[in-house]
This record gives sequence, C-alpha cells and structure tokens, in this order.
Amino acid sequence: MFSKPSKDPLRSERTDAAQPGRKPMVASLIAENVTLNGDLASDGDVHLDGVLVGDLRVGRLTLGESAMVEGAIEAESVEIRGRVTGSITARQIRLCASARVNGDMTHAELAIEAGAHFEGRSLKFEALETAEPLALTASTVQEL
Repeated sequence: MFSKPSKDPLRSERTDAAQPGRKPMVASLIAENVTLNGDLASDGDVHLDGVLVGDLRVGRLTLGESAMVEGAIEAESVEIRGRVTGSITARQIRLCASARVNGDMTHAELAIEAGAHFEGRSLKFEALETAEPLALTASTVQEL
C-alpha cells in the first residue's frame, strides 16, 4: 500500500530469478541407459547414472553406482559412487564405498569411505601453491 511499485514487474522477476541462491535449479539427470561421447559442461548440478567418454565441467557432480566417466572432471563439488578413469579437480571430493577411481585428484577437501577404491595421486590445492617455489629453488641450486 505504501511501497513504491517497480516500473517493470517482469524485469524485477527476471532479475530476482537470475541471482544465485534465489531460485534452486533442478539437477540435470543423465540416465543409466545413456552413453555420451564428447565433453559436457554445465553451470548447474549434474547427476550422472550413464556413461560419459569425454571431459566434464560442472558446478556440482553426483555419479551414481552405475555411472562411468572416462575423462577429466572439473567441478566445485563431486560425489562418486561409480567409476572414473581420469583426473578429478574439485574443491570437495567424496568417494563413497562403491567408488572406483583411477586417476589423480586435486582438491581442498577429500572424504573417502571404507570400501572405496582409489589408484592415483591425491593433491591438495594448497600443496600445489607451495610446490612451485620449492621446484624453482631446487633447479636454481642445481645450476650453480
């Protein structure tokens, strides 16, 4: 009653919906009977139960028990119940008991449940930052 109405009500609705945290997005689902050959990219959440041969770059990734990825994964958060052959780079990585990962993982946080299989290197984000100056120092000493 006393508030000033906005000039364009449709415009204000679009602005509110576009802001992060305002409207939850539904995760994209790739079903168990689907096989994708090629790269997949999304800003949102992806739940994969099928097979992907290619690289994956998403906001949040959940791999079901029947899922299989052959390629690199980059995400903010990854939860794996299926199989991955390739590198994983994410702020948070969780390997559930049924997970099978063959490849290097780069992360800030890592959780591995009992029963999960992981073969590769686990690299923490902070460790990468400190590794470069040490490598430069060692090569400088060898040159002298």
